[in-house]
Amino acid sequence: MQLDNIRIVAKREYLQRIRSKGFWIGTVIFPVFAVAMTVLPSLLLMRSKTTQKIVVLDDTGRVATQLSAERSKTAPPEPREQVRMARIEFIREVAQPDRKAQEETLDQRALDKEIDAWIRITPAVLTGTPVEYHGRSTSNFMTQEVLEDRLTEAVRRVRLADAGYDPDKVGELSAKVDLRTIRVSKEGSRAEGGAGGFIFAYILFFMLFLSLLIWGQQVMNGILEEKGSRAVEVIISTVKPFQLMMGKLTGICLVGLTQFGIWLTTMVVLSAPGIVGSLGNMPDDLKIPTLGPLVALQFLLFFVLGFFVYASFYAALGAAFNSLQEAQQVAGTLGILFAIPAILMPMIINAPSSTLSTVVSLIPLFSPVLMPLRMVTEMPPVWQIAAAYLLTFGFLVLMVWICGRIYRIGILMYGKKPTIPELLRWVRYS
Repeated sequence: MQLDNIRIVAKREYLQRIRSKGFWIGTVIFPVFAVAMTVLPSLLLMRSKTTQKIVVLDDTGRVATQLSAERSKTAPPEPREQVRMARIEFIREVAQPDRKAQEETLDQRALDKEIDAWIRITPAVLTGTPVEYHGRSTSNFMTQEVLEDRLTEAVRRVRLADAGYDPDKVGELSAKVDLRTIRVSKEGSRAEGGAGGFIFAYILFFMLFLSLLIWGQQVMNGILEEKGSRAVEVIISTVKPFQLMMGKLTGICLVGLTQFGIWLTTMVVLSAPGIVGSLGNMPDDLKIPTLGPLVALQFLLFFVLGFFVYASFYAALGAAFNSLQEAQQVAGTLGILFAIPAILMPMIINAPSSTLSTVVSLIPLFSPVLMPLRMVTEMPPVWQIAAAYLLTFGFLVLMVWICGRIYRIGILMYGKKPTIPELLRWVRYS
């Protein structure tokens, strides 16, 4: 009978919300917005001017030559986004005897948009003096960073040559040594980068955060609706508070999971061509680890458990307060619960089997995010995974039980915000 009551309440909540126009409007708007944010920047970038014309006046007669030379192995790698968005075309011009007149002419050419900027390289640059950059705009920091990298490499090569060293030989001798990581497992060893585990954990964390940001408020509102309509006094006479809480939480959470499933399917379909094309060019340190069907299923289970656990806090706020305004004042503090797993992620990735990693991954509030992270970095013992499930599910049942007892008293309280001692008395004596 108890399960039947929970099922009836959950079905009512689910059908009532999924049949509303607001649900389907919100479901359609997000994919449209995501496509616009993905496609429009690329179209604008294709139509925007990405090449900067910079005139170079080289008083040394040697640095400008190196600017056009092939980059050596000693050069720091240019950020990919900057290379794509800030290409530079160097225009070398001979320094004229009348320096002031030439500089005035270059300034005018920049104002006339014939060139974007000009620089003068003096012999003092070899001893650390900055290079002057004269441009129509000085806020183009991407262009300036790329230019600084190119100038640094060119001056470095000149300095090495002056010191009697071959810049190319020095580049070969000081080339960076890459680390190729091999993951050892019972199934066999395979090359795998460490960034893949973080990517999976971050995706799971982002999915939890986004879903709760949207549907946590719905859970709280759904609890408050019953209290505001006074219909709950009739419902409570036939349904126990625990059953009502579990039913409403289940129904509203299933609506959120339905909407999120639609969004996820849409994004996978839209991004599949790009993902397939990029997999072949992915760097070694970004190879995504293989997820077996069992691990993928556990990712889904932990996501659902985490969604219910965190949503139960919003249900508790709805049960404790009488108005949406009062509940929202406290709801903002729930963001702290999301910050803690994000802070612990780097420590888990670095030492997934340490005592700290084991303990925090068994805490019900953190298990839905941190246990899957351990599973993709280094599979924990089966007993720890089972313990995480049991503790998280037990914590969920406890939260619903507490919500129900608070709700039973809260429906009769008006005009006063409950204090923490009062909430504890409600739980103890209701």
